[in-house]
Amino acid sequence: MHWEREHSVREIDLTNLTLAGASAALRSGAVSSRELTDAFLARIGSLNPRINAYVTVTADRALADADRADAERAQGIDRGPLHGIPVAHKDLYETAGIRTTGGGKIHAGHIPGRDSTVVAKLREAGTVLLGKLNTHEYAYGGTTNNPHYGATRNPWDPEHIPGGSSGGSGAAIAAGLALAPTGTDTGGSIRLPASFCGVV
Repeated sequence: MHWEREHSVREIDLTNLTLAGASAALRSGAVSSRELTDAFLARIGSLNPRINAYVTVTADRALADADRADAERAQGIDRGPLHGIPVAHKDLYETAGIRTTGGGKIHAGHIPGRDSTVVAKLREAGTVLLGKLNTHEYAYGGTTNNPHYGATRNPWDPEHIPGGSSGGSGAAIAAGLALAPTGTDTGGSIRLPASFCGVV
């Protein structure tokens, strides 16, 4: 698809783009990472109070990441198809300098000194970090009804659960609150939210 000819930023809801569509729009120059990130942060501000997919929103970090991605593209630096893409991480993944709770009360103030491998590799790929996503406490359960950080709601019907333990991730992608949320799975922790939230 030739984004520069067929679409303009004002004609589309950027949070409705697919990951591939957003990547193509960024690479063609039709959309900047800052514009994409602003759109997601606005949507998070609007919908997260009801859905509770995020336990931590890293708006300042996201904007800095987006501006860096745009500056690198302007200099001809291409980190690949994820360069400038807004992502979010399940709150089990350690993020340097950013609270990582694992969904547990005793880790409410845990600030890791390093990134986990997944986070580090996605950062090297030029992604934009929107924040950390709710999880069942220590990923041990299938509802994401977290007693410490609140229940995550299913975006299709807030009276229903999103599944778990990666319920924040499933809810975030279904509600258009991130293009590529990470999750973890031992006994259905990605598969249940995908099924319950109607995403693949």
